[in-house]
Amino acid sequence: MLLRRWTEGDVEAFYDIYSRWEVMRHLGAHPRRVVADRDEALVRLARWREREDGPRGCWAIEVDGVPVGTILLVPLADSDEVEIGWHLHPAHHGKGLATRGAREVLSRTSGRVLALTDEDNLASQAVAKRLGMTDEGLTDRWFGLTARQFAITLG
Repeated sequence: MLLRRWTEGDVEAFYDIYSRWEVMRHLGAHPRRVVADRDEALVRLARWREREDGPRGCWAIEVDGVPVGTILLVPLADSDEVEIGWHLHPAHHGKGLATRGAREVLSRTSGRVLALTDEDNLASQAVAKRLGMTDEGLTDRWFGLTARQFAITLG
């Protein structure tokens, strides 16, 4: 596994991941929807690349030369906190990639980091717990939805 920045050349892999409802059903504000086509995938990739700042941004999880998911570390609006998240192609679930990738990104940052999961996203909640994050319960502070919030403070 390798963590690296997404590039425009990754559009096919990006589209393959984010055009799947299994991935998108837990991502973002409602109404949630899949990436419709490769043009939209290019636009989203460009937006993600604009958020790159040191350890912050969206990192491709590469396996055997192909991106199979993302680890994100992005600032939360109106807050000093950052959000960590993980998205994987369904074929790569359950292999420890999200946990390993998130640990690597967390090792590059400091301060309070949150993971926000859907109430029913038990797999992501398990990743947060493996990372040593504390379950702070349900919150409706972020993105106009109710989420389970996990937190860790790094030195």
